[in-house]
Amino acid sequence: MIIGIDLGTTNSLVAVWSGETAKLIPNALGKVLTPSVVGLDDNGHLIVGDVARERLQTHPQVTASLFKRHMGSAHETLLGHRPYRAEELSALLLRSLKEDAERYLGEPVTEAVISVPAYFSDAQRKATRVAGELAGLKVEKLINEPTAAALAYGLHHKEEATFLVFDLGGGTFDVSVLELFEGVMEVRASAGDNFLGGEDFDDLLAEHFRASPQAQGLPNASDGSMAQRLRREAQRVRHALGQQLQATFTVREDEREWALTITQNDLARLAQPLLERLRAPIERALRDARIKAADLDEVLLVGGTTRMPLVRRLVASLFGRIPAMQLNPDEVVAQGAAIQAALKARHASLEEVVLTDVCPYTLGIETTSGDDLRRDYGLYLPIIERNSVVPVSRVQTVYTVDDGQTKVKVRIFQGESRLVKNNIFLGELEVPVPPRPAGEVSLEVRFTYDINGLLEAQVHIPLTDERRTLVIENNPGVLSAEEIAQRLESLAALKVHPRDQQVNTVLMARMERLYQESLGDTRQYVADLARQFQHELERQDERAIREARVLLTERLDRLEQRL
Repeated sequence: MIIGIDLGTTNSLVAVWSGETAKLIPNALGKVLTPSVVGLDDNGHLIVGDVARERLQTHPQVTASLFKRHMGSAHETLLGHRPYRAEELSALLLRSLKEDAERYLGEPVTEAVISVPAYFSDAQRKATRVAGELAGLKVEKLINEPTAAALAYGLHHKEEATFLVFDLGGGTFDVSVLELFEGVMEVRASAGDNFLGGEDFDDLLAEHFRASPQAQGLPNASDGSMAQRLRREAQRVRHALGQQLQATFTVREDEREWALTITQNDLARLAQPLLERLRAPIERALRDARIKAADLDEVLLVGGTTRMPLVRRLVASLFGRIPAMQLNPDEVVAQGAAIQAALKARHASLEEVVLTDVCPYTLGIETTSGDDLRRDYGLYLPIIERNSVVPVSRVQTVYTVDDGQTKVKVRIFQGESRLVKNNIFLGELEVPVPPRPAGEVSLEVRFTYDINGLLEAQVHIPLTDERRTLVIENNPGVLSAEEIAQRLESLAALKVHPRDQQVNTVLMARMERLYQESLGDTRQYVADLARQFQHELERQDERAIREARVLLTERLDRLEQRL
């Protein structure tokens, strides 16, 4: 069985093709959204999803979120006494999604199509594949999130269409221009920002509250718990401002209360710098695709942050039309990934569609310019330009710069800067050349880039017919095969909290958070509820526990509405 997974910064989802439609798979709590949060419980067991998110505020030192932003880097997060890379944390999340799917489908799941932001670099894409491997999944394909959204919207059923996908999630922003013609869906251009999403709007609100006179005297916990409380309250306020003209940012601590009223206009003013950051990738994608906004047939909104009225107003003003919003923006990518999974499995109920992709970054080499009197070193010579349709092969000719030169070092980079020092170094080739006067020996440098993100660099010296080839499949920050094997063994030994108990543990974590947030009689009420539920758990009567859980959830829902 092959499934589709939306591995998100804030939330993740898993879906499967049911024969007629893409079906979202619920987790152990009956929810289709699983928070992308990983942590440790009081016994040192790993916890994932809602229960980990509840403990993010109360136990921030042993809980991790937003780790998708570090994919493809060597950044590590310490949970307890063990450091985890972003791939490992993502693998734990993927493993829980895999278990949810297996429980729902009643059969083993070994393969998956996983979505990635269109603007993910090669290193980030490879890290995502590694995460899947660590989770026990064969990653059949990585599908760009905008392409997945287009499949979910059924645009592949049209004969011809040119459309733009505006994808603003919790942590990343993508904009892609796609064209459908004669059964081929081609990505014309992609642009984006891997560090821009709903979490950044939350940070703005939290910082605004913290800097306000109304927050004077607010304590700053050294363990980061206050920062998590502010971020959680900021998220609540942001969501509330999507439905009403104003909302109150409230924090309670030690029988004190701090409150600040924030209006939609306040949020629009605060968010102006972020809105400006959204404009630049849109303009760049349209420019690279050589298309005008007026020529688009459709604009699709994807990602939960596109629910914000000010974001929708920005999109409508930029394109002069109301964007398509028929599908749930949180779920559309997972649905598209499931459709792609079914296409890979050649499901009989689906008509084949050919998907093409682009290389999201420019690939090139370092060169030197000038003469003996003045030389400019460290210049970037693009060979494969960004947004070239893959697979692609391009060649550039360069020449020796010194008399009697006997070798040339070809250094390979990825990026958009004029200077290589601002780009990402990928690898190098050293090639012998015959000693001749400067400029007499030419080198043909050919780059070939395939759909799996593999770059082959070949240097040919026509004068001697000498050839050197380098295949770049590892990037800085990506685990080697040996490291993957070691991490796989290490993760397999970790104890993961049983998934079928999450319905209980998430309630206990929720009450712990509410206890910390509450005061006086309310705090005592929460303590009494927790004690009663703990007593039911100790009796181990499944039916009594189930009934107590339903009643307790109703009481907590009513309590949170009053807070």
